[in-house]
Amino acid sequence: MKRQRRVLQSINDETAQRCVDIFLRADGSFGFEEYRRDAEDARGWFATGGHESLIFQNQDSALKAARCAVAWLSRIQS
Repeated sequence: MKRQRRVLQSINDETAQRCVDIFLRADGSFGFEEYRRDAEDARGWFATGGHESLIFQNQDSALKAARCAVAWLSRIQS
């Protein structure tokens, strides 16, 4: 069973086929993950980054790390 978490910010790329979610875990820590979806696949979003287990003390730190880890994210204003 996955731990409960609340998405605080979701940032899409220019095509809306990729996104990064910044989230708050039930234990008060923060994290992020990159997702993708394919137009021909109706199942929705799939995690692709492998970042969800990283732990940050606040939302800003998680976003800063996401911008470093996800190449396209640095081009997006949020």
